[in-house]
Amino acid sequence: MRRSALLFLLFNLAVVAFLVHQVWTLLTLLVVDGSEDAISKAELPAPGSNLIGSQPHIIPKIIHQTYKNETIPTVWQGAQASCKVLHDKEDGWEYKLWTDEMGLEFIQAEYPWFYDTFSGYRYPIQRADAIRYFVLAHYGGVYIDLDDGCNRALEPLLSYPAFVRRTIPTGISNDVMGAVPRHPFFMRVIEQIENYDRSWILPYITVMGSTGPLFLSVMWRHYTSEGLNVGDGADGGRVRIIFPDEYNGHSWSFFTHHLGNSWHGADVEFIFWVSPSLHYVSREIR
Repeated sequence: MRRSALLFLLFNLAVVAFLVHQVWTLLTLLVVDGSEDAISKAELPAPGSNLIGSQPHIIPKIIHQTYKNETIPTVWQGAQASCKVLHDKEDGWEYKLWTDEMGLEFIQAEYPWFYDTFSGYRYPIQRADAIRYFVLAHYGGVYIDLDDGCNRALEPLLSYPAFVRRTIPTGISNDVMGAVPRHPFFMRVIEQIENYDRSWILPYITVMGSTGPLFLSVMWRHYTSEGLNVGDGADGGRVRIIFPDEYNGHSWSFFTHHLGNSWHGADVEFIFWVSPSLHYVSREIR
């Protein structure tokens, strides 16, 4: 083989190896589904069961939601009300609606090192994504998108140190999440989020990769591959997964999905047209 041909071959192999290395985590998400950490319906008490109060609650009774101001659009008021009614103050629950102004003030006061990145995000949905990670890491509790209504009280989920929802076709979502304060996974998320503040030309890909479900899925994959996903107690690092069978509108499921995706633009419509299977994230925004 001529030397020039050999060098050309080695160069191409190096390029391929580099590209595979860059996307390796994304590729592993296609085969790693988190089933070993699944929360199955068999371990969840039925609505109204006397077993609901038998497990200690380690996640604080706080529901977090976000919107640009306190005027919630009519389309989401029913979903919001369903969560507030099932989790009222008399049962020890606290409700926090994080407006844009509150989010900026919170980050500036508690995490000033992140303020420039947070306030400088190009798309408002990036701030709505990011603030949910920080308030969960700081206060603990349960974050719920405004387009997800509550079908039953969430007490059974408070016995896990952290939980997220599995999405289709791959990865986890950030639309419903719960955790104890300073859970190791969410601490890792807020520590790394600045490093993912990049522009990927298309708004949808930029949002997904910098703050959205794709970013969170990559964080989860790194976290589990490093063997940190262990321990179920209040000080444990395990992240449990709610699979679609446990949240798709069954009588025992906790959440009911409503219309969302208002932040999506023309680039998203094109992506979904090319690959409908990518249409797996539904979030409220602006």
